[in-house]
Amino acid sequence: MVADDVHLGGTLGRYAVKELKGKSIAVIDDRTAYGQGVAEEFAKAVKASGGAIAEQQFTTDKATDFTAILTAIKAKKPDVVFYGGMDAVAGPMIRQMKQLGINAKFMGGDGICSGELPKLAAGAMADGQVVCAEAGGVEGEQKAGMDKFRADFKKKFGADVQIYAPYVYDATMVMVDAMVKAGSAEPAKYLPVLAKTSGYKGVTGTIAFDEKGDIKNGALTLFTYKGEKREQIAVVR
Repeated sequence: MVADDVHLGGTLGRYAVKELKGKSIAVIDDRTAYGQGVAEEFAKAVKASGGAIAEQQFTTDKATDFTAILTAIKAKKPDVVFYGGMDAVAGPMIRQMKQLGINAKFMGGDGICSGELPKLAAGAMADGQVVCAEAGGVEGEQKAGMDKFRADFKKKFGADVQIYAPYVYDATMVMVDAMVKAGSAEPAKYLPVLAKTSGYKGVTGTIAFDEKGDIKNGALTLFTYKGEKREQIAVVR
Protein backbone atom coordinates (compact mmCIF):
# COMPACT_ATOMS: atom_id res chain seq x y z
CA MET A 1 0.00 0.00 0.00
CA VAL A 2 3.00 2.32 0.32
CA ALA A 3 6.00 2.92 -1.93
CA ASP A 4 8.86 0.53 -1.12
CA ASP A 5 12.57 1.20 -0.47
CA VAL A 6 13.39 0.87 -4.19
CA HIS A 7 11.02 3.77 -4.88
CA LEU A 8 12.22 5.71 -1.82
CA GLY A 9 15.95 5.47 -2.66
CA GLY A 10 15.33 6.04 -6.36
CA THR A 11 13.27 9.19 -5.84
CA LEU A 12 15.86 10.66 -3.46
CA GLY A 13 18.66 9.85 -5.92
CA ARG A 14 16.91 11.67 -8.76
CA TYR A 15 16.14 14.60 -6.44
CA ALA A 16 19.82 14.87 -5.40
CA VAL A 17 20.91 15.30 -9.04
CA LYS A 18 18.02 17.19 -10.61
CA GLU A 19 16.81 19.46 -7.77
CA LEU A 20 19.81 19.79 -5.45
CA LYS A 21 22.22 19.84 -8.43
CA GLY A 22 24.59 17.49 -6.60
CA LYS A 23 27.97 17.33 -8.36
CA SER A 24 29.96 15.42 -5.71
CA ILE A 25 27.70 12.92 -3.95
CA ALA A 26 28.85 10.67 -1.11
CA VAL A 27 26.93 7.62 0.14
CA ILE A 28 27.17 5.99 3.58
CA ASP A 29 25.12 3.03 4.81
CA ASP A 30 24.87 1.09 8.07
CA ARG A 31 25.09 -2.41 6.46
CA THR A 32 21.57 -3.35 7.61
CA ALA A 33 19.10 -4.75 5.07
CA TYR A 34 17.18 -1.45 5.16
CA GLY A 35 20.15 0.94 5.19
CA GLN A 36 22.22 -0.84 2.55
CA GLY A 37 19.15 -1.45 0.36
CA VAL A 38 17.97 2.15 0.30
CA ALA A 39 21.55 3.44 -0.23
CA GLU A 40 22.09 1.11 -3.21
CA GLU A 41 18.84 2.28 -4.82
CA PHE A 42 19.86 5.90 -4.20
CA ALA A 43 23.26 5.35 -5.85
CA LYS A 44 21.66 3.60 -8.85
CA ALA A 45 19.26 6.51 -9.38
CA VAL A 46 22.05 9.10 -9.08
CA LYS A 47 23.98 7.35 -11.88
CA ALA A 48 20.84 6.87 -14.02
CA SER A 49 20.12 10.62 -13.67
CA GLY A 50 23.56 11.54 -14.99
CA GLY A 51 25.18 12.11 -11.59
CA ALA A 52 28.23 10.45 -10.09
CA ILE A 53 29.00 8.89 -6.70
CA ALA A 54 32.29 10.43 -5.53
CA GLU A 55 32.70 8.24 -2.43
CA GLN A 56 31.01 5.24 -0.77
CA GLN A 57 31.58 4.33 2.87
CA PHE A 58 29.84 2.17 5.44
CA THR A 59 29.41 2.08 9.19
CA THR A 60 27.17 0.08 11.56
CA ASP A 61 23.85 0.84 13.20
CA LYS A 62 25.63 0.94 16.61
CA ALA A 63 28.54 3.24 15.67
CA THR A 64 29.13 6.61 17.37
CA ASP A 65 32.45 7.78 15.86
CA PHE A 66 32.50 8.60 12.14
CA THR A 67 35.76 10.56 11.98
CA ALA A 68 37.55 8.12 9.63
CA ILE A 69 34.76 7.78 7.06
CA LEU A 70 33.86 11.48 7.16
CA THR A 71 37.52 12.50 6.70
CA ALA A 72 37.66 10.27 3.58
CA ILE A 73 34.44 11.87 2.33
CA LYS A 74 35.63 15.42 3.08
CA ALA A 75 38.55 14.94 0.66
CA LYS A 76 36.01 14.59 -2.18
CA LYS A 77 34.40 17.97 -1.31
CA PRO A 78 30.84 16.61 -1.30
CA ASP A 79 27.83 18.83 -1.81
CA VAL A 80 25.43 15.96 -0.91
CA VAL A 81 25.89 13.18 1.66
CA PHE A 82 23.31 10.36 1.67
CA TYR A 83 22.96 8.11 4.70
CA GLY A 84 21.10 4.79 4.58
CA GLY A 85 20.15 4.04 8.18
CA MET A 86 18.29 5.38 11.18
CA ASP A 87 18.10 8.72 13.02
CA ALA A 88 20.07 7.48 16.08
CA VAL A 89 23.20 7.31 13.89
CA ALA A 90 22.31 10.14 11.48
CA GLY A 91 22.08 12.76 14.27
CA PRO A 92 25.62 12.27 15.64
CA MET A 93 26.90 11.97 12.05
CA ILE A 94 25.48 15.42 11.19
CA ARG A 95 27.12 16.79 14.37
CA GLN A 96 30.52 15.37 13.39
CA MET A 97 30.15 16.63 9.80
CA LYS A 98 29.79 20.15 11.21
CA GLN A 99 32.86 19.66 13.43
CA LEU A 100 34.88 18.59 10.37
CA GLY A 101 33.61 21.53 8.29
CA ILE A 102 31.61 19.45 5.79
CA ASN A 103 28.88 21.85 4.61
CA ALA A 104 26.89 19.40 2.50
CA LYS A 105 23.20 18.65 2.15
CA PHE A 106 22.33 15.54 4.17
CA MET A 107 19.81 13.12 2.69
CA GLY A 108 18.11 9.95 3.89
CA GLY A 109 14.96 7.86 3.82
CA ASP A 110 12.18 7.41 6.36
CA GLY A 111 14.70 6.00 8.87
CA ILE A 112 16.12 9.48 9.53
CA CYS A 113 12.95 11.49 8.82
CA SER A 114 11.87 11.78 12.45
CA GLY A 115 10.96 14.45 14.96
CA GLU A 116 13.92 13.26 17.06
CA LEU A 117 16.60 14.01 14.44
CA PRO A 118 17.20 17.67 15.48
CA LYS A 119 17.69 16.59 19.12
CA LEU A 120 20.06 13.80 18.10
CA ALA A 121 22.05 16.29 15.97
CA ALA A 122 22.33 18.52 19.08
CA GLY A 123 21.89 21.83 17.26
CA ALA A 124 24.27 21.03 14.39
CA MET A 125 21.61 21.04 11.65
CA ALA A 126 21.38 24.12 9.46
CA ASP A 127 17.94 25.17 8.19
CA GLY A 128 17.18 23.30 4.97
CA GLN A 129 20.32 21.14 5.25
CA VAL A 130 18.49 17.83 5.66
CA VAL A 131 16.25 16.40 2.94
CA CYS A 132 14.45 13.16 3.77
CA ALA A 133 11.43 11.22 2.52
CA GLU A 134 8.63 9.08 3.86
CA ALA A 135 6.39 6.71 1.94
CA GLY A 136 2.91 8.09 1.41
CA GLY A 137 1.38 11.50 1.03
CA VAL A 138 -1.63 13.17 -0.58
CA GLU A 139 -2.07 16.39 -2.52
CA GLY A 140 -4.76 18.40 -4.30
CA GLU A 141 -8.32 17.09 -4.07
CA GLN A 142 -7.20 14.01 -2.11
CA LYS A 143 -6.40 16.24 0.87
CA ALA A 144 -10.12 16.73 1.63
CA GLY A 145 -10.66 12.96 1.89
CA MET A 146 -7.61 12.54 4.12
CA ASP A 147 -8.70 15.45 6.35
CA LYS A 148 -12.12 13.83 6.79
CA PHE A 149 -10.46 10.50 7.64
CA ARG A 150 -8.28 12.21 10.27
CA ALA A 151 -11.31 13.93 11.82
CA ASP A 152 -13.37 10.71 11.83
CA PHE A 153 -10.46 8.76 13.32
CA LYS A 154 -9.98 11.33 16.12
CA LYS A 155 -13.71 11.31 16.90
CA LYS A 156 -13.88 7.52 17.08
CA PHE A 157 -10.61 6.72 18.87
CA GLY A 158 -9.75 9.96 20.67
CA ALA A 159 -6.26 9.96 19.15
CA ASP A 160 -4.49 11.47 16.16
CA VAL A 161 -3.80 9.35 13.09
CA GLN A 162 -0.47 7.56 13.12
CA ILE A 163 1.36 7.78 9.78
CA TYR A 164 0.29 4.46 8.23
CA ALA A 165 -3.28 4.19 9.64
CA PRO A 166 -4.94 5.47 6.41
CA TYR A 167 -2.97 2.89 4.39
CA VAL A 168 -4.09 0.05 6.66
CA TYR A 169 -7.67 1.32 6.32
CA ASP A 170 -7.40 1.35 2.52
CA ALA A 171 -5.74 -2.10 2.51
CA THR A 172 -8.67 -3.52 4.50
CA MET A 173 -11.27 -1.87 2.27
CA VAL A 174 -9.54 -3.06 -0.93
CA MET A 175 -9.54 -6.62 0.44
CA VAL A 176 -13.26 -6.32 1.29
CA ASP A 177 -13.93 -4.97 -2.22
CA ALA A 178 -12.11 -7.96 -3.74
CA MET A 179 -14.09 -10.39 -1.53
CA VAL A 180 -17.38 -8.81 -2.64
CA LYS A 181 -16.39 -9.02 -6.32
CA ALA A 182 -15.21 -12.63 -5.91
CA GLY A 183 -18.32 -13.52 -3.89
CA SER A 184 -16.08 -15.26 -1.35
CA ALA A 185 -13.82 -14.69 1.66
CA GLU A 186 -11.69 -17.72 0.65
CA PRO A 187 -8.13 -16.50 -0.13
CA ALA A 188 -7.85 -18.82 -3.13
CA LYS A 189 -10.89 -17.10 -4.65
CA TYR A 190 -10.47 -13.44 -3.71
CA LEU A 191 -6.66 -12.99 -3.94
CA PRO A 192 -6.57 -13.18 -7.78
CA VAL A 193 -9.30 -10.48 -7.83
CA LEU A 194 -7.34 -8.41 -5.28
CA ALA A 195 -4.22 -8.54 -7.47
CA LYS A 196 -6.19 -7.11 -10.40
CA THR A 197 -7.45 -4.11 -8.36
CA SER A 198 -7.29 -1.03 -10.56
CA GLY A 199 -8.76 2.41 -10.07
CA TYR A 200 -10.07 1.84 -6.53
CA LYS A 201 -10.62 5.27 -4.94
CA GLY A 202 -9.13 5.11 -1.45
CA VAL A 203 -8.40 7.65 1.26
CA THR A 204 -4.72 7.57 0.21
CA GLY A 205 -5.39 7.92 -3.52
CA THR A 206 -6.28 5.71 -6.48
CA ILE A 207 -5.14 2.16 -5.83
CA ALA A 208 -3.75 -0.30 -8.37
CA PHE A 209 -0.98 -2.90 -8.11
CA ASP A 210 1.91 -3.88 -10.38
CA GLU A 211 2.92 -7.44 -11.30
CA LYS A 212 4.91 -7.80 -8.05
CA GLY A 213 1.94 -6.69 -5.94
CA ASP A 214 3.46 -3.30 -5.11
CA ILE A 215 1.41 -0.11 -5.28
CA LYS A 216 1.53 1.56 -8.71
CA ASN A 217 2.64 5.19 -8.77
CA GLY A 218 3.07 5.30 -4.98
CA ALA A 219 3.51 8.73 -3.40
CA LEU A 220 6.44 9.91 -1.30
CA THR A 221 6.56 13.04 0.83
CA LEU A 222 9.82 15.01 0.96
CA PHE A 223 10.67 16.95 4.11
CA THR A 224 13.33 19.30 5.43
CA TYR A 225 13.89 20.92 8.85
CA LYS A 226 13.73 24.61 9.71
CA GLY A 227 14.16 25.90 13.24
CA GLU A 228 14.41 22.22 14.26
CA LYS A 229 10.84 21.63 13.04
CA ARG A 230 10.04 19.29 10.16
CA GLU A 231 8.53 20.99 7.09
CA GLN A 232 7.01 19.39 4.01
CA ILE A 233 8.75 20.20 0.71
CA ALA A 234 6.58 18.30 -1.76
CA VAL A 235 4.64 15.14 -2.54
CA VAL A 236 6.34 13.31 -5.41
CA ARG A 237 5.59 10.16 -7.40
